[in-house]
Amino acid sequence: MNDMSADTMLSYLYGLPEQFVSSLEMKFDFVDRYRKNYSNIVVSGLGGSAIGGDILRTMALEQCTVPVIVNRDYTIPHFVNSSTLFIAISYSGNTEETISAYNQARSQGAEIICLTSGGKLQEMAAQDGFAVINVPGDLVPRAATGFLLAPLVMFLEDIGIFSAGRKALQETVTVLQQQRQMLQPESSRPENQAKDIASKLKGAIPIIWGVSGFSEAAALRWKAQINENSKCPAYYNVFPELNHNEIVGFELPEEILKNLVIILLRDDQDHPQVKKRIDITCSIIKEKVKDIIEIHSQGESLLARFYSLTYPGDYASTYLAMEYGINPTPVKVIDYLKKQLAL
Repeated sequence: MNDMSADTMLSYLYGLPEQFVSSLEMKFDFVDRYRKNYSNIVVSGLGGSAIGGDILRTMALEQCTVPVIVNRDYTIPHFVNSSTLFIAISYSGNTEETISAYNQARSQGAEIICLTSGGKLQEMAAQDGFAVINVPGDLVPRAATGFLLAPLVMFLEDIGIFSAGRKALQETVTVLQQQRQMLQPESSRPENQAKDIASKLKGAIPIIWGVSGFSEAAALRWKAQINENSKCPAYYNVFPELNHNEIVGFELPEEILKNLVIILLRDDQDHPQVKKRIDITCSIIKEKVKDIIEIHSQGESLLARFYSLTYPGDYASTYLAMEYGINPTPVKVIDYLKKQLAL
């Protein structure tokens, strides 16, 4: 493998467990203001800053009595009002869609809290009298998921919306530290699952399949990491929905099918019928695609199991960039797009 300046991203990935450890030391002196009965929670963010919202939404399916939605847009739902808890996440603090959504949420009377490392979002929140959770700003957003999630889990636990949030974060640290030993560069194939996956993905088109609810956001995370780190196309879908459409598309054209690698994200707590669907689907397509790779979750809490599915993808996408001899860290196309939008 050619490491081609991959050290920066690899150091970011290595430090993920410590993001949780650092976050667990945070204290919030503003929680009393936010202890209210909300009718809904809206988390607004884009790209790497939105992954925290995706995980919060997934956690909410297990323990939240009000709906939680993730908003990736300039605009917000009409139902946002004074009984909405609106969480604005922008790692840089300058994401234009999130700033636009924040302004609308303020106009519609929502209770707002922001998570950012600075920028315009922090300035506006301070001016408007809303709380801000500040996180370190020396990473790229997609490598800062610990900072973009853990403080919000703790905050939502403090205001009575989540339970056992800190316990889940502590277990996640343990699981990630254990995984890290087998994923870091010093570990070789075949023991290093991420390197093994990267070698199989080189020259192929990855398709990541998760399960609706628990691992849908994990599949999206895999896709986005391959897009941004490996600079490759990748696609995702979820069971059981894909059994009602996508599965029919594995007949033609054969030359493309032979170049597909399916990555299956599996969890012991998946619905029994979903487990059966996955097995049957694999039997249908196994002779038609290049490979099928299974990733199995580890841990007890939803949060630990979720991150145990995504952490190998973080490393695999970086190793895939190294296989192609490119630097995984820059996202020049996104930078160019932002400059063009500013004209």
